[in-house]
Amino acid sequence: MEHLVSTTSHEQNDYFNEANATFGDRLAAARQAKGLDVDGLSEKLGVDVRTIKVWERDADMPHANRIQMLAGLLNVSMVWLVSGESNGSSEVADTFERPVGVNDALGEITQLKATLSAAVEKLDKLQERLQDIP
Repeated sequence: MEHLVSTTSHEQNDYFNEANATFGDRLAAARQAKGLDVDGLSEKLGVDVRTIKVWERDADMPHANRIQMLAGLLNVSMVWLVSGESNGSSEVADTFERPVGVNDALGEITQLKATLSAAVEKLDKLQERLQDIP
């Protein structure tokens, strides 16, 4: 399978074709936009480098929890990463114009918001259970 994202030093936008992009293409484009190589993403995500390469070749897909983590780390939406719909491609293009530190901070904020949202949901459920006790 031919990838639409180059791993050369040319600009990512010259190679990325949103209309034909696969999950692996979008993952590679978002990773490159974030200024990460495969090793860097592997380290941040806590998975083997070979796993990232398999995902970028579309030989396998990560589980939903990993997709959520990828979206947070790369500052793109999960929907865009999986389907190419929703926000993502413009976000990826925008990241090339920002300093790397800003992109990192935005990615951390997105991941933290997802974590906090999940915690609030759990707290709400626990509160409901406790209120139901006679």
